[in-house]
Amino acid sequence: MIDVLVAGGGPAGLAAAIHAALAGLEAVVVEPRTTPVDKACGEGVMPGGVAALRALGVEVGGRELRGIRYLDGTTRAEASFRDGNGLGIRRTTLHSALHRRALDLGVRMLPGKVGEVRQNADTVTAAGTTARWLIAADGLHSPLRRSLGLELPGRPHGRYGLRRHYRVKPWTDFVEVHWSRHGEAYVTPVDDDLVGVAVLSRNRRGYDEHLADFPALTASLHGPTATEVRGAGPLRQRVRRKTAGRVLLVGDAAGYLDALTGEGIALALATAGAAVRCLAADRPDDYERAWARLTRRHRLLTGALLTASHRPGTARLIVPAASRMPPLFSAAVHALQ
Repeated sequence: MIDVLVAGGGPAGLAAAIHAALAGLEAVVVEPRTTPVDKACGEGVMPGGVAALRALGVEVGGRELRGIRYLDGTTRAEASFRDGNGLGIRRTTLHSALHRRALDLGVRMLPGKVGEVRQNADTVTAAGTTARWLIAADGLHSPLRRSLGLELPGRPHGRYGLRRHYRVKPWTDFVEVHWSRHGEAYVTPVDDDLVGVAVLSRNRRGYDEHLADFPALTASLHGPTATEVRGAGPLRQRVRRKTAGRVLLVGDAAGYLDALTGEGIALALATAGAAVRCLAADRPDDYERAWARLTRRHRLLTGALLTASHRPGTARLIVPAASRMPPLFSAAVHALQ
């Protein structure tokens, strides 16, 4: 019997499988899609996430990121990372690297979906496989989370994200966050001639309509589009618990607040590691507390920014306030690392 069955072969699921293999546990990943998998993603990895990838033995390319810059018209605020650089990397490149590392460690990949889950005091069975534990890493709209009764009803006025790449030489080594009355645009250099631009908003409009709110940014995107628009949402996902018997939720499946602070990948890697450590110690109940501790700063800071940006008038005060108080903005950026 295997130790850990992982539902979902995205970054969170692959990271969980790699952590399991490094801990001497046998892991199997169930995933219906072929590698690499692309999805709407800001594609910026915080310094903590870069360190986590290194600790997993995952080798990746991409563009080094020096910090975060907020812009609103001619007003700007920026802060450099204190503890190493971040990384701008195509989602497909990251996925391929994680997949390759998992295979090198002996993780087995099974094509398919995890449907019904049956469990008893000692085992859990899903996708025709019996294991000691099941890690659910099946994404933002996790079917497993819903089937296990762990999902809370969504709230109205959710936010949505759209992303596209442009074939243009990056003009910055910062993640740029452009603010408007209706949302934000995130610019992430991901290669020597490729920039990703993601927009987040409560307003459901086409990508070009959103981008029109940022004329200064649009003027910089003089290269051709390199990819189709991909979308995700609603982003806010509320969860009753992170565990159900011998099942643990990790990554976006464990609940999601917003992509505003760009910590999705770093948190996916961190929660995957925490889940496996709890299982290796045979203390799954510790995972709830570990998850809360790892995500506390993200939830506090992201929640505060979301509250401030909820009203257009208040949203326009964020960048001027950050510009007038550089130490406070620097401390906020440092807290995200």
